[in-house]
Amino acid sequence: MNWETLTGQQKIVSRVLRHALERQELAHAYLFEGSRGTGKRQTALLLAQTLLCEAPENGAPCQQCRNCRRIASGNHPDVIRIAPEEGAATIKKEQIAYLMKEFTFHGVESAKKIFIIEEAEKMTTQAENSLLKFIEEPHEGTLALLTTDHIHQLLDTIISRCQVLTFLPLTDRAVESALEEAGQPHQLARLAAELTHDESEAAALCADPWFAGARAQVLQLVLKLSNSAEPALPFIYEKFSPDFDSNQRMIIGLDLLLFWYKDLMSLQLDRTGAVIYDDQTDVLRNQLIRLSRDQILQSMELIMSARKQLDAHVNGLSVLEWLVIRLGGIR
Repeated sequence: MNWETLTGQQKIVSRVLRHALERQELAHAYLFEGSRGTGKRQTALLLAQTLLCEAPENGAPCQQCRNCRRIASGNHPDVIRIAPEEGAATIKKEQIAYLMKEFTFHGVESAKKIFIIEEAEKMTTQAENSLLKFIEEPHEGTLALLTTDHIHQLLDTIISRCQVLTFLPLTDRAVESALEEAGQPHQLARLAAELTHDESEAAALCADPWFAGARAQVLQLVLKLSNSAEPALPFIYEKFSPDFDSNQRMIIGLDLLLFWYKDLMSLQLDRTGAVIYDDQTDVLRNQLIRLSRDQILQSMELIMSARKQLDAHVNGLSVLEWLVIRLGGIR
């Protein structure tokens, strides 16, 4: 995350923080609230890097110096991060007690100490009450950054003592860009963004090797559906169904299939920028020659009907057989 990316994704948040930095008027405690995957944790780290960077450029952290790299990896002694322990449902009072002890010390390497509490809504009531002391009586040179997906679960006394900044849901294009910046292939990033509309969920999907295989299987299926010489049912039994071996995976498979027909409709309407399988444009155009608009719409309706059957817990293979036979009939 850098300031340019933050401005593109969260314009108001970026403007408020940059203005406070320029005037050296940062609040002593901020509460970053908004839905999951909107960049709250990354913004907290960016703010810490901005304050402690060894070689800032025009007020922005270099993200290459020792301090920036240690903050990103969670190893800077003056940036203390607290989050629920692995497998735990809450942030415990003992974790906040450790934080309070750190509050009493000056910065190890600088005049600043930054405390980041992730998923703050998971603090126990005891932990929240312990934190109130710092927020009410902040130490000089300290900054607290809290993040939460569910602000209504926090004590009102915590909320009222922080400057609250709301993070808006990201657009699919912003999610896609964030995934690509993290090194995910464009084809997977675009699909995952359209499927989840959430950066964290999309990143988890791209990291699962199954997802790339699922995309490849769907592309094989649409080719067989468009070619009368290649029956699709044997492929369903031998290849497709074994890979989509759970209701959740089958739903993803149907969504990926629906995207294909949406792309056909986008090309039909000359909306090339909306195409999701944008590396398959030539194949899509070849199929478009053989399908009318009504046939595309009918295909989409069949896929959505199959999706409803899965939601009603109808056997996945039976749903797939039904769908493939009817899609083949449209062809």
